[in-house]
Amino acid sequence: MLRQYELVDRVLEYDPDADEALLNRAYVFSMHAHGSQKRASGDPYFSHPIEVAGILTDLRLDDETIATAILHDTIEDTVATPEEITRLFGSNVARLVDGVTKLSKIEAQTENERAAENLRKFLLAMSDDIRVLLVKLADRLHNMRTLHHIAKPEKRRRIAKETMDIYAPLAERVGMYEFMKEMQTLAFQQIEPEAYESIQRRLEQLKIGGGDRIARIASGLKLLLSRAGIEAEVTGREKHPYSIWRKMAERHISFEQLSDVMAFRAIVPTEEDCYRALGVIHRRWPMVPGRFKDYISTPKRNGYRSLHTTIITSDQNRVEIQIRTPAMHAEADFGLAAHWTYKQSSRHDAQVSWIRDLVEILDTADSPEELLEHTKMAMYQDRIFAFTPKGELIQLPKGATPIDFAYAVHTDLGDQSVGAKINGRVVPLSTVIENGDQVQILRSAGQTPQPAWLSVAVTGKAQAAVRRHMRQTERAEQLALGRQLYDDIVGRLPAQIGADALGHALKRLKLPDEAALMVAIARRTLSDAAVMEALMPGSAGADVAALPPQSGTISIKGLKPSVAYELAHCCHPVPGDRIVGLRRPDAGIEVHAIDCAVLTELADRSEEETDWVDVSWGDATEGAVARISVTVRNEPGALGVLATVIGQHKANIINLRLDTRDSRFHTNLIDVEVHDVQQLMRLIAALRAVDSVNAVERV
Repeated sequence: MLRQYELVDRVLEYDPDADEALLNRAYVFSMHAHGSQKRASGDPYFSHPIEVAGILTDLRLDDETIATAILHDTIEDTVATPEEITRLFGSNVARLVDGVTKLSKIEAQTENERAAENLRKFLLAMSDDIRVLLVKLADRLHNMRTLHHIAKPEKRRRIAKETMDIYAPLAERVGMYEFMKEMQTLAFQQIEPEAYESIQRRLEQLKIGGGDRIARIASGLKLLLSRAGIEAEVTGREKHPYSIWRKMAERHISFEQLSDVMAFRAIVPTEEDCYRALGVIHRRWPMVPGRFKDYISTPKRNGYRSLHTTIITSDQNRVEIQIRTPAMHAEADFGLAAHWTYKQSSRHDAQVSWIRDLVEILDTADSPEELLEHTKMAMYQDRIFAFTPKGELIQLPKGATPIDFAYAVHTDLGDQSVGAKINGRVVPLSTVIENGDQVQILRSAGQTPQPAWLSVAVTGKAQAAVRRHMRQTERAEQLALGRQLYDDIVGRLPAQIGADALGHALKRLKLPDEAALMVAIARRTLSDAAVMEALMPGSAGADVAALPPQSGTISIKGLKPSVAYELAHCCHPVPGDRIVGLRRPDAGIEVHAIDCAVLTELADRSEEETDWVDVSWGDATEGAVARISVTVRNEPGALGVLATVIGQHKANIINLRLDTRDSRFHTNLIDVEVHDVQQLMRLIAALRAVDSVNAVERV
């Protein structure tokens, strides 16, 4: 733990004008406030805020931010009050401390609700002062470094998952890649310990087998650039385990099939040298087509700048090389914090404008799951650039359509979109926007958001706006239908009811207001008899019963709960897959994965009458059966290993049959019961990490 003078000296070293007295007061106050409190490791609790402050001094942050880090747990975990913090340290520090105070007192029924509420408050605080984010990220990073001291595995896993879902992408969004990579590695170690250990073993074997391969390539690259008159600092490393695991999952390949596990970085003096170095490298080694990225001329949304290329070395290894200047390198590691000056924070407006998009989503999300889905969607995606007719630059995720563009400009424009022009040519709203396109949105005052837009919109902001309109429309329809059904129920009562009967009925049914009753009647979560009994006790006789809330595996919008459905056997959809219903004449509903090949065939066969139905997974999912194809080496015990891994991931083998076999490998089709698509993807990734497994595919 840093001593008081060591911490203050660190700040004064990079900021001689820092308020030394403020830092000293904060150190002493926090030390006395935390007193004898201990962390799970047994260390004094006071060591945690000091370590967080130390992390932020590495980023050369201002004195108010360092003081905030020292004090960030005092309001929640000690007897200190906000008024006391304001009096001793000023309103700025008090506001920042309040912004990063832990949110452990939140009472929530589910883990998603707790995570969503944490994120909601966090984003609102961030939108007021970005320094809240910087302190909170350092706080989470230190907590992850000490996570192994927590005894309960489920608590470690919950914290790790929250870090992976929220804090790591937030770090990436402001360009703090060193924070992001360390958080991802530490979280991955807890969430998928077997996959982590397997990849670590493979990396160690790679080091042993390759000897000083990284040093040789780095030395050769440095010499090559030096001979061209370019002085460069060249370093190399293996990519971190989570990055490797994610590539294995995305590309559906094993570790041995990965060809680019090494990455090198060349830091050169000037931007011009970056392009000169790129030319020298490409003249020496062939590049992999499609792998060159120029983030200098077109930076990422978080401000990241660098040249990326992948080359093929003489021994046929694929090697990624990043070329940047020292300033770009500092920004690449620490992003927004690399050139932080709070008094000039307006320069960062473009980099953090995405926070305002997330805050807008807070006002439109209807459920914790929807909030988390849309914010993760907004944080993870790579960006493209498009222009309005007036030349304003709009940043969007790859795959964005005019719907996303319109909502990025203004919510009203998105709501009223009827078409678009891209580069002067009229196109459908489903058209994918390319980098550099000029986009003009065609609008109509009578237009409203359409449910079909959900299938083409990729931004959280656009999807949240469409779903908000759908909820409003659905609620209005339910209120109207509920009122009609209610009037019919009242008409069937044996006698007229008084003016106060409705109020008494609401109390008996424990409903907050008349609108809630109408919606319950429309949704058929209350039977007619239950409503009659509530309005006039004894009127419904012995048949009074309230229907239980719908809790089926899927919900089918616009249909009665009694409609029969079946999960299609051709694509085996599981909860979490995007799905669509198919209704045939004189038959029920078949539920297919949205990318099922059968749907394409049916869409082309116009002579067969089919009807598409908008369906989605319900809240109370019971799991489903998915089919995977696993190719393993033809050796004793191979199937036993597969069964063990499947069991460890709490999946159930329903059926297993041999598909193909030769002298080296055999392929098995395995039907596994899983809770949702996330569990299935984790299982597939774990199977790919098994030494004897050659390939795993979802069928």
